[in-house]
Amino acid sequence: MASARRASRSAHAAQAYNGAVRGQLADLQRARMLAAMFDVAAQRGAGNVTVAHVVERSGVSRRTFYELFSDREDCLHAAFEQALTYATERVLPAYEAEDRWREKVRAGLVALLGFLDAEPVIGKLLIVESHAGGQATSKRRGEVIAALTSAVEEGGVEGKASVTPSSLTAEGVVGGVLAVIQSRLQAQGGAGAVGLTNPLMSMIVLPYLGAAAARRELERTVPQSKGSTGEKPLGADPFKDAGMRLTYRTVRVLFAVASHPDASNRQVGEAAGITDQGQISKLLNRLERIGLVRNTGAGAGKGMPNAWSLTEKGQRITDGMNALTGTKSHVEQTQQKT
Repeated sequence: MASARRASRSAHAAQAYNGAVRGQLADLQRARMLAAMFDVAAQRGAGNVTVAHVVERSGVSRRTFYELFSDREDCLHAAFEQALTYATERVLPAYEAEDRWREKVRAGLVALLGFLDAEPVIGKLLIVESHAGGQATSKRRGEVIAALTSAVEEGGVEGKASVTPSSLTAEGVVGGVLAVIQSRLQAQGGAGAVGLTNPLMSMIVLPYLGAAAARRELERTVPQSKGSTGEKPLGADPFKDAGMRLTYRTVRVLFAVASHPDASNRQVGEAAGITDQGQISKLLNRLERIGLVRNTGAGAGKGMPNAWSLTEKGQRITDGMNALTGTKSHVEQTQQKT
């Protein structure tokens, strides 16, 4: 009876783990296609991107594309939402850290322009290429612009201008700022965007705080752009340089090795839910050939079990897959629960 219960728990654990990995793989495939959309939209212009372009760049099948997105526009909209999330994570904390309106707006603007310098491909889709999106993307852009307009309108509280700005002033200011940024992105790919901080801030404060305040913004110290950090861009496909196709079994084995360092073939197979020892041996050997795992054990040929662990490259790719999807807890939580 006890053994039956243990077997049932073991089967349930394996089923839960496999379900978590399948979810991880679906998230990864989706993220890879979004990364491809960022790249091809920046290269070709979003209006010229086709499903075939996304499929070719991502290395994901057309069938998988249509399992995750209804069409090209759906994928573009998802990429826009992802770009918006990345930008918001940079801008909102900077904006909220300040107390007064002018400093809040300046901090948020510096964060946005710095983001565009560091992530020009994502920034271009966010600011420029999203114009080529369909109804859903257009509606979402409108919501974002309305939120920015509302933030600028708060300048009326600090306002010192002799004439109270009209209700359209903030809308015009936001439109003007976005037009300047868009022009810079199209002309220079976003390089040196932070250098626009002072003139854009002068444009923003003029209707609310007057000419003297606008002049002071022009005279402030110009923020320094950090540019690219040398790390992979946000949303980059970590499996792109792996040297093999990303499959359900590949992900299972990689995460099994990551979770059970120095495990034998049998232990990796059990953790990955692969019972065929010949199959697990082939998978591990293939991963070893492309430098994702290494065997630090004596090996079965010497009468000792293998001991598998991730190489630096394998760890980097596994970490990248976790970061790309934000689903590290997918597998880890399942293991903890089971």
